[in-house]
Amino acid sequence: MISSESFTFSISTFILIALAEIGDKSQIVCMTMAVRHRHRPVLLGASVAFLLLNALAVIFGAGVAAWVPEQVTAGIVAVLFGAFGIHALRRQNDEVADNITEMPGHGIFFSTLLLIFVAEFGDKTQIAVAGLASTMSPLPVWLGASAALIMVSALGVWAGRTLLQRLPIIWLHRISGGIFLSFAILAAWRAVV
Repeated sequence: MISSESFTFSISTFILIALAEIGDKSQIVCMTMAVRHRHRPVLLGASVAFLLLNALAVIFGAGVAAWVPEQVTAGIVAVLFGAFGIHALRRQNDEVADNITEMPGHGIFFSTLLLIFVAEFGDKTQIAVAGLASTMSPLPVWLGASAALIMVSALGVWAGRTLLQRLPIIWLHRISGGIFLSFAILAAWRAVV
């Protein structure tokens, strides 16, 4: 049975990561790949990449939490989330994604997996997942982050263009920035108390 605390950690992580990733590189990769290829291998490749990336982030975050005092970890998380929040709030509509190119000689699944893995390794969402896993229970963080990134990838594959036409991407970045700043304040509070 899932505890209410674990459920809260998963939902919080899901919301934070989903809003941070909408309109980001991985969604652009999925949209680009889906325009030219079948949807299923694109989504499967992205999903496997995110499951692996999130596992690495959670292991790193939980490892840091085991060795670094909780107040220091919370302070670092507060600074990182504050920086991510400010960056998201300052982000402009005219930012264009890097040109996405498919890896030659690979199937659609492996091309998508490699593109997502390379594009997202060390990205703000992976760092955010590591930070969350250092201050919360790792399994719910992994579940919430993985579900969020898979959902955002699916939106990129099936409905990304429609969603972006209805709600300007700048508003998604502002919402994401506000949520990151809220998490930064909570982490700072944990660092001080």
